Amino acid sequence: MLKIVNLNSGYNKTKILHGVYLEINPKEIVVLIGPNGAGKSTALKSIFSLADVYSGKIIFKDIDITDLKTHELISLGISFVPQGRQVFSNMTVLENLEMGAFTINDQDIVKRSIENIFKKFTILEKKQNALAGNLSGGQQQLLAIARALIQNPQILLLDEPSLGLDPKTMKEVFEKIVEIKNEGISVLMVEQNAKQAVEIADRTYILENGTIAVEGGKDILKNKKIKDIYFGGGASF
Repeated sequence: MLKIVNLNSGYNKTKILHGVYLEINPKEIVVLIGPNGAGKSTALKSIFSLADVYSGKIIFKDIDITDLKTHELISLGISFVPQGRQVFSNMTVLENLEMGAFTINDQDIVKRSIENIFKKFTILEKKQNALAGNLSGGQQQLLAIARALIQNPQILLLDEPSLGLDPKTMKEVFEKIVEIKNEGISVLMVEQNAKQAVEIADRTYILENGTIAVEGGKDILKNKKIKDIYFGGGASF
């Protein structure tokens, strides 16, 4: 589905990622974890043309997308939910979803897409006329994810979807991410909540100083070296 090959990227002349290799298969959740400043968000932004790629390739379904613009990536089937629940606070839930359909010219398709979103996110249907700024933190995060799904993507990039959420709400958001995967959408997710993220992941990559240090499955956090380096020697998983 998506493959990153020997990626070197960053911002202006500051290199953040150094020779990163990463891939995600169809209908798979892949998680990026690691310490702050390791380059996790930069990896997502590099894919979505929001960072500077100095060398290497990003391949999506056998297409080299390294130099494509963000709107072209959306049209191909890639959507991105940035960190921090970025919704339009002074617009209603429905208006936020309509903003997510900005590249779709056929209003019948937009209407059907929003109807499908409401079937998946019933709380958003109930609150469709409420201002997004008045939603709870978890509801805003669900709205941000739903807005990205309006384009019917094949892969969804999520940057810290649990940021600032209480444990119960985080669990609900993660359950929704699993539902999205089960509907056939691949998910590449950056997360600080390592244990919870690994539990829903098919595979996990750990970034250290801009490079992939370890790749593994659900047992990756049992590695003592990983616990010592990334989460403190006393971490318990």
